[in-house]
Amino acid sequence: MKITFFEIKDWEKEYITKRLKGHKLVFLKETISENDLAAVKDSEIISVFIYSKVDKIVLEKMKNLKAVVTRSTGYDHIDLKECKKRKVKVYNVPNYGQNTVAEHTFALILSLSRRINRAYDRTTRGNFSFDDLEGFDIKDKTIGIIGMGSIGRHVARIANGFEMKVLAYDPYPNKILEKDLNFRYSSLNELLKNSDIVSLHCPYDKKSHHLINSKNITLMKKGALLINTARGGLVDTTALVKALSSGKLGGAGLDVLEEEGLIKEEAQLLSSKFPREKLENLLEDHLLLTFENVIITPHMAFYSEEALRRILDITIRNIECITENKVCEAIVG
Repeated sequence: MKITFFEIKDWEKEYITKRLKGHKLVFLKETISENDLAAVKDSEIISVFIYSKVDKIVLEKMKNLKAVVTRSTGYDHIDLKECKKRKVKVYNVPNYGQNTVAEHTFALILSLSRRINRAYDRTTRGNFSFDDLEGFDIKDKTIGIIGMGSIGRHVARIANGFEMKVLAYDPYPNKILEKDLNFRYSSLNELLKNSDIVSLHCPYDKKSHHLINSKNITLMKKGALLINTARGGLVDTTALVKALSSGKLGGAGLDVLEEEGLIKEEAQLLSSKFPREKLENLLEDHLLLTFENVIITPHMAFYSEEALRRILDITIRNIECITENKVCEAIVG
């Protein structure tokens, strides 16, 4: 088959070429919308990223197209209705960084619980004093996981390894999962009241906007930690700043900030088209940076060598499902 990849990097080209044999592969760095499709209009499969708009105009030009394989979780850049009309299958990358984000979650937790950020900053300046560096064990502490999807489940597994107690809140509880992963479901308010560490792992939408807000943040234990590696809009920043300023919270580990509305999904950050200066401007003069007990990372929880490879591995597996006429779990339309 003729397979054309858009928005591709050199290392991705090399990786894909080694894995996909027996096909005519075309690699283009530009988006599908920036390309004259004359040379690739006979492609049977195209692989795109989020900046390539696969709309009616594109589909009309690609008469031989059998499938669109996006290297992203989201697929709102693809006209599913038009694809269905033309019997063009659509595939995505539903999960690629579950354990990766969970591990970053614990990197933040451990950095805060053992004051690693303060200690590192101090020792780089030649100060080896223990003053104000007393930390706390996470063994026997209670972690409250909000959202028990694939990432939340990995967080629970790691927490079990640290011998922590695990509470979970999810609008769709799974009792079998509760038993298998040794945690207990609770209401959101109960979780906030009883957790030493609260970690967010739920999607962001109108219902979850400011899930942690000025009313319920007061329910949290004095000295508790808040960890957010999900979406910034889940937390009311004003409420968080007040809780930190008053000493209500003992610290926060944030990989996302509320103002990151321009980010649809993590993989978007990997694109050369992402306006990185906006992310940099976001951090300038941000009040949360002034707190010693706050750690902010630049939306990098998903960013590991293995996770990036998994994106391509799933993409290649999707293409193999098409070429070998197999059923694939990642089909969305």
